[in-house]
Amino acid sequence: MFPSISSLKQKKSITTVAFYNVENLFDTIDDPKVLDDDFTPDGKKKWTYKRYQIKIKKLGSVISQLGLNRSSYPPAIVGLVEVENAKVVADLANSSSLRKHHYGFVHHNSPDERGIDVALLYNKVAFELIASETYPVYLENEVGERDYTRDILKVSGNLYGEFVHILVNHWSSRREGAAETEHKRITAAETVRAIIDEIQTKEMNPKIIVMGDFNDDPSSKSIQECLVKDDFYNPMKKLLNSENKGSLTYDGKWNMFDQIIFSKNFLEKEEGKFYFKHAEIFNKDWMKIYKGKF
Repeated sequence: MFPSISSLKQKKSITTVAFYNVENLFDTIDDPKVLDDDFTPDGKKKWTYKRYQIKIKKLGSVISQLGLNRSSYPPAIVGLVEVENAKVVADLANSSSLRKHHYGFVHHNSPDERGIDVALLYNKVAFELIASETYPVYLENEVGERDYTRDILKVSGNLYGEFVHILVNHWSSRREGAAETEHKRITAAETVRAIIDEIQTKEMNPKIIVMGDFNDDPSSKSIQECLVKDDFYNPMKKLLNSENKGSLTYDGKWNMFDQIIFSKNFLEKEEGKFYFKHAEIFNKDWMKIYKGKF
């Protein structure tokens, strides 16, 4: 999934920002502190180094193609979720399709019990990293105990000289049911709004990009009512049930859980400033599975 943003300065032209749930990007090493046993050579998934290398190669190939139909370069920024650690992100940045594009990355460990984190890839020519930090989403289970989930990652820096903030999210899943888990995603949305409010208190008219796997659609309460207020624009809303259908399918129904949302000042065209241009889903036929159970 990737939107394009443009600048009135010719040297910037079209720039792509993207988001990708890389789905269980685990290495093959057993970490005793997290539940990663399935992704080891002797585990349930029989996760070997060869299979890991193939996954890294394929992910890198996809990322290198995002936005090339509109821009001359791969994405300047790519939000990632479901990465196990810094090593797998480094391996992805150094994959055969990406290493020549000079990607750096930001990664912080999250307290998620499965050991999956969020991260950000950035082209070091396009984006100058200034700061990064994480924010916990405080949840409790039925008996009042802490329910650990992925932190929200905030990355701040200069995109071709223009200061922006990027918030990368991976909200709680619907595994126990959409209604039963809705409160968790509402709490995550409220946490993001608190981060946004903090930024807006400190800066005049800041540019903010919120991206992630929200495990909710653009029309869900967590997104439409709690996160996207009058100061934000969600281009993914119109894509759901369009010819693109969505970013994932479950039980025959399409959803748009993966979204990139912009502060509304990205809709203003100013000399030398980036503005929102276009959004689409990268859904090439060769990425899809047409046989088997799913």
